[in-house]
Amino acid sequence: MVIKKQGILFLTIVVYFSSTFISLLGANEVITTLPKETRAILNLRDLPPESLSAYVVNIDNNEVILSWNSSTPKNPASVMKILTTAVALDKLGPAYQWHTDFYFSGTLENEVLDGDLIIKGFGDPYLTSEKIWGMLRNLRKRGIRNITGDLLLDDSYFSHPNYVPGAFDNEPLRTYNVGPNALMFNFKAIQFDVEADIRNNTVNIIQDPKLENLSVINKLIPIEGDCEGFQRGLRMVPNKAFNQLTFMGTFPDTCEDFSLYRSMLSHNEYTYALFKNIWHQVGGELSGNWRNIEFEPLDAPFFSHDSETLSHVIGNINKHSNNVMTRNLLLTLAAERYPLPATQKKGRMVINEWLKDKSLSRVGFDYDNGAGLSRHSRLTTEQVVEVLLDTYKSPFMPEFMASLSLSGLDGTMLERFVDDKLTGKLHVKTGMIDHVSSMAGYLYSKNGKRYAFAIIQNFDDIHRGYGEEVQETLIRWLYEN
Repeated sequence: MVIKKQGILFLTIVVYFSSTFISLLGANEVITTLPKETRAILNLRDLPPESLSAYVVNIDNNEVILSWNSSTPKNPASVMKILTTAVALDKLGPAYQWHTDFYFSGTLENEVLDGDLIIKGFGDPYLTSEKIWGMLRNLRKRGIRNITGDLLLDDSYFSHPNYVPGAFDNEPLRTYNVGPNALMFNFKAIQFDVEADIRNNTVNIIQDPKLENLSVINKLIPIEGDCEGFQRGLRMVPNKAFNQLTFMGTFPDTCEDFSLYRSMLSHNEYTYALFKNIWHQVGGELSGNWRNIEFEPLDAPFFSHDSETLSHVIGNINKHSNNVMTRNLLLTLAAERYPLPATQKKGRMVINEWLKDKSLSRVGFDYDNGAGLSRHSRLTTEQVVEVLLDTYKSPFMPEFMASLSLSGLDGTMLERFVDDKLTGKLHVKTGMIDHVSSMAGYLYSKNGKRYAFAIIQNFDDIHRGYGEEVQETLIRWLYEN
């Protein structure tokens, strides 16, 4: 009788574990199988399933909802900015600010500085023209009008030797390829407005800001014909030896006016020229040229400008995917952690230390420059979601969430899921470079569930809209769950 009871008990245990195992198998079938809509798009676009990685976790109970190639390292493009900004919030705090200090040598009397003005930069990534105008206006209010000497520029806080702006894609003039700098003015960007003048049969080029040390030569020829292509038939030929940019080619008369943003000059050349331009706007005069120095001050600055807070800065980084701001942020992390000058290598060390301290996976991880503008970066979707989950449970979750684009409302998601049931339901960072399309962030489902997710696709021409099609099927499926 006792033996029979034991047999019954054993049978019960076997049945229990067998049913549990069957249940788990069923769950695994769900989470490791792509939705039929996603499979259909992959088949339609002839995309191999292994080109896609996806990982989804329920934030409230840590349940894995979907896992597809989730441990396979892939190039994440700008989704890498999630990690950079999350670490920055944790290490620096949302109220962190950069400063830019002004000193002078010589004497100041009757609004005349008989000497040099010194600017020492500490990595402010968001010194736009508007902020520079306010900064220089404050200098004027402090009694400087005429500077008889030179503008001395100290950007030694960061070290970035051998930076080649065209190394990524052989497009050195593109503003997204601008390198980091401790004294970076207006992202080193120049706007060129191209306007057809039908009446005079010419094409006008308007430069903003107007920089005295950059010569723009207009050889554009207006023609009759259809308007095709982004640059409408024009090309730009730089001659950096002479700080010269020549516009060449044709401009069809059916083309509407448009703008191009490009980067010319070195950081110091650009800073000097923009300073002089705005200094004149606020009623100042500068007689000298510029020099690069390493300045060790003995006294407090004559004037110091404080930046926007980090929480504001990462909003611009994540919503608009600003690469140069991200690179400055990485070097800031290095400067706050290691002896100066800050380097990209030291920044990567900070990132790896953070992952180690959080016990987050680094298998197959390659961070590179932190902006995702890289052919070498590698990250798994599991790693992305791990960072998202950790950040969601952190004290600075609200600041991080606010930095992400809202579906159909702003940032890189402004034109996606517009007037849709998913409008405002996604907080995401998108990523796209040639042959890479990615998306990661948080989603609120129609049933009130909260998900952290990451989708990364690497394949030829996936950036030409096919990736977004795949992402949409996954997001809509997830929203309904």
